[in-house]
Amino acid sequence: MKRSRPEEVFSEKVGRPRIRNQALFVAFGSLFAFSYAAATTNVETEYWKKRLQSTSSVWSLQSVTTTDLKRAQNAELIRELREWFAKLNEKLQDAPALIRPWIGLAFVTVLQPYADASEGKRLCWKVCLLNAAVYLAWKVKRWQPTMNRRFMHNPLSGLSFTLLTSMFSHKHFFHLLLNCLALESFGSAAYFYLMREQAKSDPPTLESTGAYHFLAFFVSAGLFSGLVSHVASAKLLYPRLVKQFSLPARTIPKPETWASAVAAPAGTQAAAAVNKAVPTILPSLGASGAIYAALTVTALAFPDSQVALFIPPSYPINIQYAVSGLVCLDAIGILRGWR
Repeated sequence: MKRSRPEEVFSEKVGRPRIRNQALFVAFGSLFAFSYAAATTNVETEYWKKRLQSTSSVWSLQSVTTTDLKRAQNAELIRELREWFAKLNEKLQDAPALIRPWIGLAFVTVLQPYADASEGKRLCWKVCLLNAAVYLAWKVKRWQPTMNRRFMHNPLSGLSFTLLTSMFSHKHFFHLLLNCLALESFGSAAYFYLMREQAKSDPPTLESTGAYHFLAFFVSAGLFSGLVSHVASAKLLYPRLVKQFSLPARTIPKPETWASAVAAPAGTQAAAAVNKAVPTILPSLGASGAIYAALTVTALAFPDSQVALFIPPSYPINIQYAVSGLVCLDAIGILRGWR
């Protein structure tokens, strides 16, 4: 009669985390994201094309280009911002005269850079605001149990949708700050490159916006990176974890003499070392995977550009060396079990 090993019996009792549902969620989620982006872009392009042609008979005699559509959108945005600021000034008439100019100046300081920014940069700012909103939700104490379940991806939970929600979730301020700074820089650069390459198509493709396609790229990259992390936890870390827990328990004898009591800390350290060797499967969150994709696209698109830290030492280095160094550092961290 064949006897099963202890770890086999233990693994049958606790079960194994699945990856099929998560892989299907990522595949169909990415397909839906790009399909929705294509359909919505077509609808908006047709809307702005008809709107531009209705403004003047000139557009019925010449073809409308993507640049014309973007200029019309930008003009409409500036008009809406001016109207909104005018309404704000009307409401500020009841405010104290001392603080009224300061409030107006604050709003101009925010609205003017937004109006002057590129579409890609404005889009990255909106994603950062979404990340900030989820970060603030983490600070509400009574919401934290729900946030732990719904906005962190735990490979052992069996959930799939958390691969999406955890992408916009940050618990710590510096994690949020660094990701937003990286997204604002490399996300807008990747957006510019993708739009530039799209403009080279022959015949030229008429598109009023590339925001939906970039969001689809961002979401699919984040989903894929989350799936890779899930598979690594389920197929690499979990079997090691089961093997460790299936081993016979080791008990540390209590010291009975003065000499053994003196030597007790060494035994305690040995036990701690054994416990430390047991791998842990931690839930994941953050937009780092999607931002890594934007960073890699930027490095491949602009290989001669340089990057530097915004804090000293801010020595500029080639972006390809920087990305390669980050990838090597993360690979070593995965092998060594860094958090």
